[in-house]
Amino acid sequence: MTKEERRIEQIKQKLVQLGSMLPGSISEQWNVCGTPRCRCKDPERPVKHGPYYQLSFTVGGKSSTMFIKKEDLTEVRRRLKRHEQFRALCTELVQAFVALTRKNGFNGRTS
Repeated sequence: MTKEERRIEQIKQKLVQLGSMLPGSISEQWNVCGTPRCRCKDPERPVKHGPYYQLSFTVGGKSSTMFIKKEDLTEVRRRLKRHEQFRALCTELVQAFVALTRKNGFNGRTS
């Protein structure tokens, strides 16, 4: 097994071990409600409702959002980090395949 082939196998193993992931970014929302005389509408010192957390993402060209409970923020951040690692590993994998193709040509071994 060549150096390039070993690298490809290492990257594949890392990809398999990543676990659950999510794309996107988290935003913090503060809202004003429609209830008259609510604290969020105080003319002197309004206090908006929140924070509410929202994940925004695009998958397959379709944008979407989902609300996140405060107690789930840590896990969502972990999954976002895994998605960043996934993207970086995919780039490394393609680079390794390019290096292998340059070395062996199009009819050579391709791991």
